[in-house]
Amino acid sequence: MQRVRLLCLCIPALLLTHEPVFSQTHHSGVKALGTVDFPISTDKPSTQQEFNKAMALLHSFWYYEAVKEFHQLTIRDPQCTMAYWGVAMSYFRLLWEPPSDEEIQKARNALKAARHVGAKTEREQMYLDAIQAYYESADKDGHRAGLLAYERAMEQLSEAFPEDQEAAILYALALNATSLKTDKTYANNKKAGNILLSIFKRQPNHPGVAHYIIHSFDSAPLASEALPAARIYAAIAPSVPHALHMPSHIFIRLGLYEENIETNIVSARVASEEVRKTNPGATSFDALHAYDYIVYGYLQIGQHRRAKEVIDRIPSMIGFDKPNLAAAYALAAMPARYILESSRWAEGIALKPLPVSFPWERYPWTEALIVFTRSVSAARSGNSALARSEVERLQALRKATEEKNDPYWVSQIDILRMSAEAWALFREGKQEEAEKMMRSSADLDDATDKHPVTPGSLIPAREMLGSLLLAMNQPAQALKEFEASLVTSSKRLNGLVGAAQAAEQSGDHEKAQAYCMNIVAQCKEGDRALPQVEYARAALTKK
Repeated sequence: MQRVRLLCLCIPALLLTHEPVFSQTHHSGVKALGTVDFPISTDKPSTQQEFNKAMALLHSFWYYEAVKEFHQLTIRDPQCTMAYWGVAMSYFRLLWEPPSDEEIQKARNALKAARHVGAKTEREQMYLDAIQAYYESADKDGHRAGLLAYERAMEQLSEAFPEDQEAAILYALALNATSLKTDKTYANNKKAGNILLSIFKRQPNHPGVAHYIIHSFDSAPLASEALPAARIYAAIAPSVPHALHMPSHIFIRLGLYEENIETNIVSARVASEEVRKTNPGATSFDALHAYDYIVYGYLQIGQHRRAKEVIDRIPSMIGFDKPNLAAAYALAAMPARYILESSRWAEGIALKPLPVSFPWERYPWTEALIVFTRSVSAARSGNSALARSEVERLQALRKATEEKNDPYWVSQIDILRMSAEAWALFREGKQEEAEKMMRSSADLDDATDKHPVTPGSLIPAREMLGSLLLAMNQPAQALKEFEASLVTSSKRLNGLVGAAQAAEQSGDHEKAQAYCMNIVAQCKEGDRALPQVEYARAALTKK
């Protein structure tokens, strides 16, 4: 914890410079990636060694480096069939956005080359068939159909070769990729997690095993299962930005915000160092992804000034190594979070997507975060007309997202739209309609889980329902909603504050005091005079 405190005090320097934070992330120029043993048909030890290295990169989702390694291997050893498989796999980002048309064509070219060389064994042929199944099914019936085809093929491969732990590991990843965000039984995730936990005992230094355990249990009811893997993954592959970031998925689920901040500071640093070498002047999408988690963490421990220092860098960003979904989401979410969590309604009304050079039209669901913030800010500050117009803009963004055939993000815009409309209705004096609309939003939010790209909702809809009920002078009902939200969104500062206020107003002074003590403890190093903390301290002095 002392190291965490020192890091937190030095955040601005850590984020704005390029000097390494932890020297162990680089070892005399040799990248530390973890240990992978994926036997392939080759009589060249160097080919096997290079293939294992490329697989280590792939298992940590360092796709852009992995494809380079696999491609170089096809040049050095053109008879290595599995190297071509690796190229095709590197364009198949199971938990991320689908490959582009250009990437699909490159993958097909690699698979064509693999067929020309020919598989050396039945096992290797099944690996080729599995990735081929994705591209063929996705081409005919869409990305999800491709994912399901790949999952079935990997299940068959894993069953045919039960001693092949790499097949089991990749099958577990496929199960996570095909799990539905609306499945609150977490059937696929649990199945994947159990497979991986068994292998983790035998291969504790395998980057993919630790990584995929985190993804398997990245939900509020399951997160504690992944804590051991989360606390070791960054040490397994300290040269990989994504590996340094991934533990924070579990840390945030469990309310371990200081650990979340620490690991993402290092992730952002390593990502920026890598991009400085390959694309000078560009901003790393990995760094942006880490910044979003850092901002989320700062806001929960009352360090709003630190959060603002990160956000203030956004307008000066003029180029990006990969202008992908992770970059888009972070750029939109960070300023929106700050405004909504600190009730800066005047700033919220003026919020715009920045930087203007970013291709926002590719990701209408991320622009919806900005529009939602403007609508809520307008309603909370009394501008009903503007709040309504922004709700209409959310509807237009929903239509644009529908056209991209992405039902998950359509549902996310629905949650935002209903929440924004609820605040607009409240401002218009239609309290009963407002409550009904916000409850619908909260129910839909509860029925879906978060996407891996985000540390959490801008504001959980059920937490907003609590705030609405407080504004409607229904503190007892508000308390129930705040407490329900805190179960799935652990230790959120505004959720704790809302629960404390609702408890106090409904006459449960003992519970109110307990929440206030939690707030003060959680924000012990927070900003001076932060309203949420000042409220809690003042309430405790009345004890």
